[in-house]
Amino acid sequence: MAVSEPPKGFGEELRSRRQTAGLSLAELATRIHYSKSHLSKVENGHTRPDRVFAEACDTALGASGALIALLTDDARPRGIIRFSGLPAATRYFVGRVEELTRIGAALLDQNTGAAVCVLHGMAGVGKTALALRAAWDVEAQFPDGCLFFDLNADTVGSTGVSSAEALDRLLHALGVFGEDIPRDTDGKANLYRDRLRGRRMLLVLDNIHSVRQVAPLLPAEPRCGVLITSRNSLNALDDAVHVPVDILPVAQAIALFRDVGGMRVPDDDEVVARIVEYCGRLPLAVRIAAARFRSNPTWMLCDFAARLADEAHRLRTLDDGERSVSAAFSLSYRNLSADQRRMFGLLSLHPGRDIAIRAAAALAGAGLPETEHLLRPLCDAHLIIQRPSGYVGFHDLVRVFATEYALPTLPAAEQDAAMCRLLDLVLFQTAASDSMLTPHRYQPPIDLPDLPDVAEGFTDKEEALAWLDAEWPSLVALCGVASAHGRHERCWQLAFFLRDYFFHAKLWAPWIVTHQLALTSARLAGDDRATAMTLNNLGIAHVDSGNPKAARNHYTEALRLFRSLADEHGAATARSNLAWANLYLGNHMAALRHLKIALDFYRSTGATRNAAITLRGIALTEAEMGSFTDALRDAEQAHDELRELELELDMAMALNCIAWIHFRANRYREAATFYERAVESGERIGSRHEVARAQTGLGNVAAVVRDHMKATELWSLAGKSMSNLSPVVVGEARARHSLENTS
Repeated sequence: MAVSEPPKGFGEELRSRRQTAGLSLAELATRIHYSKSHLSKVENGHTRPDRVFAEACDTALGASGALIALLTDDARPRGIIRFSGLPAATRYFVGRVEELTRIGAALLDQNTGAAVCVLHGMAGVGKTALALRAAWDVEAQFPDGCLFFDLNADTVGSTGVSSAEALDRLLHALGVFGEDIPRDTDGKANLYRDRLRGRRMLLVLDNIHSVRQVAPLLPAEPRCGVLITSRNSLNALDDAVHVPVDILPVAQAIALFRDVGGMRVPDDDEVVARIVEYCGRLPLAVRIAAARFRSNPTWMLCDFAARLADEAHRLRTLDDGERSVSAAFSLSYRNLSADQRRMFGLLSLHPGRDIAIRAAAALAGAGLPETEHLLRPLCDAHLIIQRPSGYVGFHDLVRVFATEYALPTLPAAEQDAAMCRLLDLVLFQTAASDSMLTPHRYQPPIDLPDLPDVAEGFTDKEEALAWLDAEWPSLVALCGVASAHGRHERCWQLAFFLRDYFFHAKLWAPWIVTHQLALTSARLAGDDRATAMTLNNLGIAHVDSGNPKAARNHYTEALRLFRSLADEHGAATARSNLAWANLYLGNHMAALRHLKIALDFYRSTGATRNAAITLRGIALTEAEMGSFTDALRDAEQAHDELRELELELDMAMALNCIAWIHFRANRYREAATFYERAVESGERIGSRHEVARAQTGLGNVAAVVRDHMKATELWSLAGKSMSNLSPVVVGEARARHSLENTS
C-alpha cells in the first residue's frame, strides 16, 4: 500500500512554484516588492509569512489561492476584522450627530480615490473623541483592519512625528520587516501605498500639524479611508471632506458635565449652565471642571461656579493636574511666528466680541493686507474665529489665555500705543457716522494724533447705520476701557458721538451707561463744557426712557454750567431740555415759557433744526393744555421746516405729533391719516419706536370707534415693533392704557 506524501509547508511550496516558473529569488522579490533576503527566509522556514505577503506571492505565481491556503492558523485572519488598533472610545460622549453623519458618509464614499476626512477645530474641542466614535461606527466596513496613529503634533513635550517616522510605524503594522523598509521617505511611501493596494483599511491619524506631514501617509487605494484630526484647517487637502468641530450647544455641555461629574452633580441645570458657559462649552474644559468637582466632596456647586466666575483664576481652575486648558492652548500659541504672537496678544486689548479687521489693523499699526496676512494663520489654527462681514473674534477661554499669556510678553508702551490707535480709529468712525445720521447737529472738535492709516469714513447714511448696528456693543465696551485707563477725553467724546444712534435705536441702557462713564471722565478731566454737554445728553436718555424726574436734575446742573461758561447756545439747549422734562412732569406753563424762550434764541442764531424741534415741543405742550388750533399750526410748521432740512426721523416724529393733536381734538379720521403716514415714514427709515407709536395711535382710533378687534390687532403689531413705549412720554401709550381699562 502506497504511503501519501505529507503536505508541503508554505516555504517549500513557494520555492517549488518559483522554480517551476523559472524565477530567481531576486526576480520574484522584485515582482512582489519584498526584499530577496525576506523571501529567502520564508522559503527556508525561518520567517512566518503574513497574509499580505502570501497574497502577493500567490498573485505573482498564478497559484489561484493555493499558497494562501497553506498559511498556518496563526497567520490566518480571525473573523472579519484582520487587525484593529482603535483605542476605546470614551463613554462620556454627547451629541455630534450631524458631524458623525458627515464623517461616515465621507469615509464610505468610494467614488473618488481614498476617502479622506479632516476634523479640525480649536484645542480641547473634542476632535479625537469624535474621530474615535466615528471610526468605531464604521469599523465593520473596513474588513482589512483599522489603524490608529497619534502623530503628536499637539502633545505637550513632543515635537511631533515626522512623515518618515510615521511611515516606518505604518509599514511595521502592515507586516513589513524593518530590514525591508527603504531608508528614504519616497521609498517608504511607495512601499506603503503598494501594501495597501486591494485592501479596505481605515487609518485614523490623530494630531496632524500640517499637510506636509500627512501627505505621504495618504493611500491611493480607493477602498481605504483616512480620518485626520488637526488644530489647523489643512486647507491644502483639496480632495478631503473638511468637518469643522465646534464647541457644544448648552444642553449637550450640561449633559457632558453631568455624565463626568456623576452623582455629585445636583439637579440644578441653571448653575450647571453657568459653569459650562464659564468653560466656554469647550469639551476639554467641561470635562476638567466636572472631574475636579467630582473629586472634591467639600465643594458645593454654587461655590464651584463662583470659582470659575473669577476670570483671573479661571484657567488655573481648569487644570486637574493631568489636563490643562492653558497647556492645550499654549501648544497652538508656540507654533506661531513672532509677528503672529504679537497680533494675537494685541487682539486681546479689544474688549468686543467681534473685532473688525480695521480695528485689528489699528492695534497692530499695520495696513489691511498685512493684517489679513497675520490673521489668517490665527484663524487656521483656531486661535481666533472668523466671523461674517470682515470680523474676527475669540473663544472666551482663548481670550483669557491671550490676556494672561500673550499680552504680557508685549512692552507696556507698545500696548498703550496700540490702544491709542484703536481709540482714535473708533472715535473717527463714530464721529463720521454721527455726521451721516444728524448732519445738522453740533460736533465738538476732536484731535486725533494717533489716527491710523486704515481709517475710512462712510459714503452714505445706510452704510453708517450698518456699521453702528454691528459695532455699538464694542463701542460701549471701549468707552469703559477709555475711562478705566484714564483716556477721559476719548471716553466722553465717544459717548457724545454715540448719542444720536442710541436715540434712533432706543438703546437706553447702553446710552445711560456710556454717558455715566463720560460724565465721570469729563469731571475728572476738569472740562466743564464737556460735563455740561454730557449732562444734557444723559438727561435726554432719561427722558426718552420715561424718567423725566432724573433728567430734570441733569438739565438743571447743565444749565448752571453753561451759564458759568457764558455759553448762550448751551444754556438755551439746557433750558429747552428742561422744558421737555417739565412737559412730561405735567408742568405745562413752565414748559411752554421755557420752550418759547429757547425758540426765540434758535431763530435769532439761525439754528433751524433746534428751532423746529423746539416748535414741535411747543405744539405738544399746547395740545396738553387744550389749545389744539395753535398746536396743529405749530406742529405743521415744524414738520415743514424739518422736511426742508431732509431730517427724516424728525419728520416721522412730527407726523406722529400732528396725528396726536388730531386725536386729542377728537378728529379721528385725520388722526388715522397722519398715523398711517407716520407708519410709512418710520418703516422707511427703520425707526421701530415711531412705527410702534403710530400703530398704537391707530389702535387707539379703532378703540374709540368701537372696532375692538382691529384695535387689538393694531396694538399687537405695535408690541411687535417695540414693546416698551413709555406712557410717561408717549401720549399714545398713555391713551391706550386708558382705553384698555375702560373697554
